[in-house]
Amino acid sequence: MSDVVEKTLTALPSLLLSVDSQPGSAKLSTSSKLGSLIRNITELTSKHEEEKLIQRELSSIKDQVSSPNTTMRQMKELMVRAIYCEMLGYDSSFTYIHAIKLAQQGSVLEKRVGYLAVSLFLNEHHELLLLLVNTVLKDLQSTNLIEVCMALTVVSQIFPKDMIPAILPLVEEKLNHPKEIIRRKAVLALYKFHLIAPNQVQHIHNKFRKALCDKDPGVMGASLHIYLHLIQENPEGYKDLTTSFVTILKQVVGGKLPMDFNYHSVPAPWIQIQLLQILSLLGKNDPGTSEIMHEILEESLRRAEMNHNITYAILYECVKCIYTIHPKSDLLEKAAKCIGNFVLSSKINLKYLGLKALTYVVQQDPKLALQHQMTIIECLEHPDLIIKRETLEILFRITNAQNVTVIVEKMLTFLSTSEDDHTTIDLVGKVAELAKKYAPDNEWFIQTMNAVFSLGGETMQPDITNSFLKLLSEGFDSVEEDRKLKVFAVNSYVSLLEGEPEKLPQRFLQVISWVLGEFSHLQQDVGAETVVCLLDKLLHMKNSTSETKTWVLMAMTKVCEGAACAPLVQSVCETYSSSLDTVLRQRAQELQHLSRDPALRARVLPPVCTREPLEVDSSLSFLDEFVSEALAAGAAPYKPSHQRQEELAQTKAVSYEPYQLTLPISTTAHTHTPSLLSISSSLSEGSADLSHKGGSSSLKLEGVKRVWGRGGYEAAQVETPSPPQEGGDPSISHTPPLTSEDTESKQQEQQLASSMFLGLDHSSVTLMGKGDSTPSWLKRKERGQTPLNDAQTFTDPQELTDPSPLHVVSPQFPQSPVIANGTSDTEAALALACLDTNRSSTNQLEDRGLSLYLPAELSGLICSEISVLCSSESLELSACHVHKLRSLEMIVFISNSSDNAVQQIQVQLHSEQLEVSCASESQMEEVKGHSVVVRQYSLRVRKPSVHVELIGTLFHPETPQNVQFTYRLPLSSFIRPLTLSTEEYGTMWLSFSNDTKQNLTLVHSENEGPLRATLNVLTEDLHLHVVEIIGMEAIVACRLLQDQPCLMHCRVHGDALAVWLRSPVPELPDCLIYHCQRALQGH
Repeated sequence: MSDVVEKTLTALPSLLLSVDSQPGSAKLSTSSKLGSLIRNITELTSKHEEEKLIQRELSSIKDQVSSPNTTMRQMKELMVRAIYCEMLGYDSSFTYIHAIKLAQQGSVLEKRVGYLAVSLFLNEHHELLLLLVNTVLKDLQSTNLIEVCMALTVVSQIFPKDMIPAILPLVEEKLNHPKEIIRRKAVLALYKFHLIAPNQVQHIHNKFRKALCDKDPGVMGASLHIYLHLIQENPEGYKDLTTSFVTILKQVVGGKLPMDFNYHSVPAPWIQIQLLQILSLLGKNDPGTSEIMHEILEESLRRAEMNHNITYAILYECVKCIYTIHPKSDLLEKAAKCIGNFVLSSKINLKYLGLKALTYVVQQDPKLALQHQMTIIECLEHPDLIIKRETLEILFRITNAQNVTVIVEKMLTFLSTSEDDHTTIDLVGKVAELAKKYAPDNEWFIQTMNAVFSLGGETMQPDITNSFLKLLSEGFDSVEEDRKLKVFAVNSYVSLLEGEPEKLPQRFLQVISWVLGEFSHLQQDVGAETVVCLLDKLLHMKNSTSETKTWVLMAMTKVCEGAACAPLVQSVCETYSSSLDTVLRQRAQELQHLSRDPALRARVLPPVCTREPLEVDSSLSFLDEFVSEALAAGAAPYKPSHQRQEELAQTKAVSYEPYQLTLPISTTAHTHTPSLLSISSSLSEGSADLSHKGGSSSLKLEGVKRVWGRGGYEAAQVETPSPPQEGGDPSISHTPPLTSEDTESKQQEQQLASSMFLGLDHSSVTLMGKGDSTPSWLKRKERGQTPLNDAQTFTDPQELTDPSPLHVVSPQFPQSPVIANGTSDTEAALALACLDTNRSSTNQLEDRGLSLYLPAELSGLICSEISVLCSSESLELSACHVHKLRSLEMIVFISNSSDNAVQQIQVQLHSEQLEVSCASESQMEEVKGHSVVVRQYSLRVRKPSVHVELIGTLFHPETPQNVQFTYRLPLSSFIRPLTLSTEEYGTMWLSFSNDTKQNLTLVHSENEGPLRATLNVLTEDLHLHVVEIIGMEAIVACRLLQDQPCLMHCRVHGDALAVWLRSPVPELPDCLIYHCQRALQGH
């Protein structure tokens, strides 16, 4: 028993029974029964003796509480002894009903013990609490202040949610009570009601405002709990209170509150912290609101001298608030100086606080990490593991494509010595995410992920392995790079199995088995017989689990072919056909049958590259009817895992469950295939001992640009750290000057800093969570999406740019010349030499009045700008598209700038993604001199894609060969509003099975809420129809031309808009999400 617990239990009698109900009674004596019980327990030498003693005590208590002769005074002492036994972990449930009776029938002091026992014994879902409702109602109406206080205390702790309506009016009345302690406890009770049943207290939000303006600071401070929770859910609804919160903070900082609220001469520090948290929520992304609080934030920084732990907490919250609200340069400089003082402190707690603050602000100001880069390098070697872990968190947030190899190696070095499972799980997830996002090449990617699997072991989250195998199976854009990655993975895993596979974790062995089964045929140097022998080696290892053996048998089933593998396969089948494990028996039977029939195996287990993509109903729409019936019957709605974890993190109660981690990687686990995410590590080449947590900590700095200045280590900033504030903590000191003895080590640290912080001082740096810097070789294939040329420009009907003119590089005459709208110079070099595509721009076209040739029925409709498709000395082909309700019309202008007529001109259009129909029956056109001929085509989507492409061919006698061109349009050009009622929307929603979910950026506006502002942008750019808006949720509908509907459900979730799209067309939700993201980029 720890000293703290022992002291608490020893002091318990004097705390509970300090005053007796009889006149002249003294404190509990050491000769009382409770004192004797405590003394006897502390003298015991074994747990068994304690159990015997407690059982005798509980038996005695049970007999006495059941006796009709027991007085209330004796019952009070019995309850205290029962509380003590319950605190030690022994069941005393037989006293629960007597505790309720004591609270109902006793005097004030006895009711106090009864209420205390009830609050300790029961929880808010216990059935016996119903017996306490009438007692609470009676005490709330009592004229005795102590009884009212006890009732409000119990209400704010364990009162059942279903009984809130019965006592809510009485609690509301207490907000107007003349005693401040009653008002304060009433506010806390309403706060509890808001947490467990927010819908039942919505009508009294105005009374919360009254509590905020209460003349007693204690009542005002209690109301801050409620407002902090309300503003976290909906900051837009409380912007009007910003001035009130700022005024309160000014009074607190100015020492206007009573001295009772001071702590170590600091005025009301906890109220200050809550107000700073509230202001940070209100001022985020709001310049007008942020400007109101700049002055008080500067005053808080100035007054909070660094001389006590509580002021450090205030400074930390103040820094977070400054970096959260709309920035102001002067405040940012002072906050950065404060962070520097923390980081440079010699006290471990302050250094950790500085690193924590630096972690929070580094994404808003990455150069701040440059100012303290040498301190961060020193913290990597700090003996305190918490300091090391927080330093690695900073490095994770500043990682980019230039420094990923150095930072990942540092993380792996820390992992090799870490013995904490929570830290291992966290860092393994971070390394996997960095490897996937910034991997420079195939080899590094595979080697790094090998280390992830080796060091993560069985504690690693399954999402990592699932994502990796899914990535390998789907492949990448580049076929050559895709093949190289898989071949390198096969070679790596073969070398591992040839070494010491018994040292590898089971999950890693499962990944190896799957990869060899799927892709070993790509490596010609490794035969099927060799792979089967290596897999058989895994089956004979003593530490192989049944699950691993199942994976191995599946891999052997895919690989085995030819007579050379037959004897070994037959031996394996005979061994496991009689296994007690039914799954192993099944896999052995499958292996036996499929190995004898190659044709059947090819149909049942085709290679990954030849499989058609499976359409999986990830929304489980077939369960919608069952879910609706369950909800109607009173079942609780489903909460996603991330929402459950957020709610768990927000609970105030102490949790005795093991740590639950939210990984920094967001991957989708597909349960229909055994997928794991593994990628191998940068351990020594050719070594099979990947489970050994060792390895060199030296960094490979070959090729790293060692430049002292903007590109790397800035010595001047480190040698002259920010001086501490006046009257600051003496523990904060300057970095001592370098001596000749440690010059060499300092140089190594500087080299490490130059490579680790490379790229942070450039504006193009991409930090975690900002932008997408996935290497081109690692980009997955997009289903139904045509790869885009980097130089191509796609124009939206609402937001168009002038197309870049084409340039002829050299006079070449290929067999099939292609001239694409917006293509690169290299592609333009394939054009005919007789074509001068550099003649006219869009502005010149407008000057010449091509828009006047639009058909009359299209005038007044939304029309794109006219762009050049191709041109020659006399002819010029231009086009635009016009939005109609039922179709998209493409208008092609054929302009003849010569004096002579050009005959037999023919334009043909075709597309795999569009249906093209021409309004004119004639295929040939004659263009007279100095005139324009117009051809009109109707376009409708056949197969949705992010961008659709038209391929055209121009036939005319001036050129000996045909000229091809392309015209590309975004899918948003084909989207139209779909007008529905809410009932029709609900019916259609349940009938659609193809869906996707995504978080979008919210648009903030001064005139309207973020939900409406975001929907206004989407409806304007994408032509959506808002069906209904209810609170922070909205339903939206649209259709693709040819009446292909798509429904959208939007919900404000924190700082993002959670969007769920459903459609009967599989590709449409993903395409629409892309255009929604693009529409919100500029806002």
